[in-house]
Amino acid sequence: MSDNNDNIDGGNADNIIDIRHLTKVFPSEHGPVEALHDVSISLPRGGFTSIIGPSGCGKSTLLRIIGGLDTEYDGEALMDGRPIPGPGRDKGFVFQDHRLLPWFSVRENIRFALPDSEKHNDELIQENIDLVGLNGFEDALPKQLSGGMSQRVAIARALANRPKVLLLDEPFGALDAITKIKLQDQLLRIWQSEGITMVIVTHDIDEAVYLGETVVVMKPHPGEIKRVEHVDLGTPRTRVGERFNRAKDSIYQEFFAQE
Repeated sequence: MSDNNDNIDGGNADNIIDIRHLTKVFPSEHGPVEALHDVSISLPRGGFTSIIGPSGCGKSTLLRIIGGLDTEYDGEALMDGRPIPGPGRDKGFVFQDHRLLPWFSVRENIRFALPDSEKHNDELIQENIDLVGLNGFEDALPKQLSGGMSQRVAIARALANRPKVLLLDEPFGALDAITKIKLQDQLLRIWQSEGITMVIVTHDIDEAVYLGETVVVMKPHPGEIKRVEHVDLGTPRTRVGERFNRAKDSIYQEFFAQE
């Protein structure tokens, strides 16, 4: 695992996202709160980036800005070299809460998220159900699904719009350890097969290292990027062995040195 800041404050055709000198301030009754301070980072096209840090470091705020869900800030947030004007179908978002509509089946939850031109594209819907391994559960309601299955529906719903970037905000945080590991492996398979850019926010060091080719370590008060690490676990990626342990230990030291 090597320390490398080449992805910070860059900007070229190989990057899909460029964040430049971004500062985000929230008002509060006790005065302005600076959530992000002078953050600059570029994310590679087709890469998998993990963003990790303690609570209050602004990692979810940064993800929301990349997703166009927050457009009030100083600095620049660019996608394909152009300012991010707001949310759009080119940016898929998966939250910790699956946010499925309880009265719709798996199939209809995915259909609901599609544009009118694709509402009747049953082949597209089935393709994404198959992609997340839910073949046979097309007509199930959310109440009939486990937490892990519900999150798979949320991922399928986000992917059905064929986004350029899939943004995941602690999507597995509420799941048990075994289910989390299975979904992490499935997410990696989707990333490898679809070639989509993925960015995940997490508190889990193992998850950050296992999933991310690049791990962005943030520090709080105000939120700043402390370090960008490039993780080489080889192919296929594995949770055991010297490479994984060395990478995890390096991030562990960064993470707890902030407290």
